[in-house]
Amino acid sequence: MQTRVKTASEIKAMRESGRMLATVLEYLRPKTVPGISTKQLADLAAAELKGLGGTPSFMGYQGFPDVICISLNDEVVHGIPSPNRIITEGDIVGLDFGVTHKGMITDSAISLIAGRPKAKGHEDLLERTEKALQTGIQAVHDRVRTGDIGSAIESYLKQYPYGIVRDMVGHGVGHDVHEDPNIPNYGQPDTGPWLDKGMTIAIEPMVTLGTEQVLIAPDGWTIKTADGKWAAHFEHTVLITETGAEVLTKV
Repeated sequence: MQTRVKTASEIKAMRESGRMLATVLEYLRPKTVPGISTKQLADLAAAELKGLGGTPSFMGYQGFPDVICISLNDEVVHGIPSPNRIITEGDIVGLDFGVTHKGMITDSAISLIAGRPKAKGHEDLLERTEKALQTGIQAVHDRVRTGDIGSAIESYLKQYPYGIVRDMVGHGVGHDVHEDPNIPNYGQPDTGPWLDKGMTIAIEPMVTLGTEQVLIAPDGWTIKTADGKWAAHFEHTVLITETGAEVLTKV
């Protein structure tokens, strides 16, 4: 599905959806501690969202078996929650969540460290990946091209010895979880499809401490770094405006 300009009522629904999503992620932050299982976190997310009146977008999407993707350490994205996956001290935990409300979908992700970090480089990775997301958002405006967003993200990250995952990209969002066009985290300015005000997109840099290469785990869902180095992932759904972007996935 090609993303399209949203109506005023659709934008209102996405603002409400985004607030629910951000509320759930903030609720999970202090609960993401050593000793908790990823399945316990998923169940907490499901219960909190139900209380807010939203519906989880990922449950059953193309067969995904839970409400949230929870990825640890060398898992970049799409980790499946499990009662047997216990978070340990210093793990990098990626929480990727989608919420449907009044038929409209928002998508957002954060990464955090459970307990005390294992290395200062892990804190830097998270801080810089989130900064890359903000850099991409700052590049957005009416009639921006996807290459302009990707170039801004890549230009910022190239000053560090990181891998920028190329196989996984941002995307349009709203009526479906993933809409065209793709929004890569790399690219050349003034290239790629044009984006108009009123469209909604998900920008989501995925950054590793090593290679940009990834592989799919045996579960058929989890995307891991090919060299086992750790990764971070941040994402916001934004509304394109005349002069910039409105972040929808915030409290």
